[in-house]
Amino acid sequence: MILPPAIIGVFGSGQLGRMLALAARAMGYRIHTFSPERDSPTGQIADREVRADYDDLDAVRDFVRQVDVVTFEFENVAAAVAQVAAEEGVPVRPGGHVLHTTQQRLREKRFLAGAGLPVTPFAAVTTEAGLHAAVARIGAPAVLKTAAFGYDGKGQARINAPAQALAAWDAIGWQEAILEGFVEFERELSVVAARGLDGAFAHWGVIENVHPNHILDVSVAPANVNPRLAADAVELARAVLAQLDVVGVLCVEMFLDRRDRLLINELAPRPHNSGHLTIEASATSQFEQQARAICGLPLGSTELLRPAAMANLLGDIWETGAPNWAAALATPGVKLHLYGKKAPRAGRKMGHLTALASTIEEARAKVLQARAALSEASAN
Repeated sequence: MILPPAIIGVFGSGQLGRMLALAARAMGYRIHTFSPERDSPTGQIADREVRADYDDLDAVRDFVRQVDVVTFEFENVAAAVAQVAAEEGVPVRPGGHVLHTTQQRLREKRFLAGAGLPVTPFAAVTTEAGLHAAVARIGAPAVLKTAAFGYDGKGQARINAPAQALAAWDAIGWQEAILEGFVEFERELSVVAARGLDGAFAHWGVIENVHPNHILDVSVAPANVNPRLAADAVELARAVLAQLDVVGVLCVEMFLDRRDRLLINELAPRPHNSGHLTIEASATSQFEQQARAICGLPLGSTELLRPAAMANLLGDIWETGAPNWAAALATPGVKLHLYGKKAPRAGRKMGHLTALASTIEEARAKVLQARAALSEASAN
């Protein structure tokens, strides 16, 4: 076990690292963060903030030598980072093999399909001829995605008819891609789960998500699905974490299609936006659980204390001026989390609101009411 006051080293410095740092520091751990940013969301909370590029392996090595365990707050980190940490004898959790698989969509889909897990139809695209062959096999509509470094809808283009294929590939920069069959889904779901060093498994049940414009907007827990589907979704997550030999938190994003089939869409080898509501709604948040798992401690209870809803706060909210935080917080049971980002931009995640209530419908209504109140004129 890696016990407090040990140092947790976090590669990446956004809001996920920030919330991990807050949870870990409450447990007595110290936090060092490494990223190309200065005064970052994680850096504002960390004991030490190192600013360097991920491919600066000398800086990576120096950073790793001063921490007791390494983790990642996002997956788009050079795979060599994990290798350097392993060479220095510092535990990397989740392991570099998890990062390698999940940071590239083709590798991820091939892993899932090879493990016999349900995924959308897909095909690799590396040439113009391969693109046309993929469209002929998968059909249209379909979604063309960059094979690497895509999130929140970035690096994606929809193909509604075969004649749009070249334009879609041009839109994502003519780079290696994956073509996925378009799913007419009933709901978007996620299971955020954790696996300990001893193989113990814990989960927060099934969370229902809404993604207008490919960016998560609202999540509610527990999802309004029948118990059989909920149990199946959890078992899919259990299989993913076991097959990948994950130590830490991982989110499995899924579609529930109109034939009541669960299809795995993407994996995120870290705490996830849809799990932010666990901070208030659960006995153990996803961030405390991440700290427990990577440090070899027993996993905490994931009991849901009350139904909850989370609403993202994007930079768009600032377009008409400073949000009216007092008006939002006047809604009973609403909590505010801001990430310390200085420049609001359209589509940028700046924070979130969480609401607890006796039902998911009431929680959703509360959090949307609070977010709408942000645009009210301030009393000041």
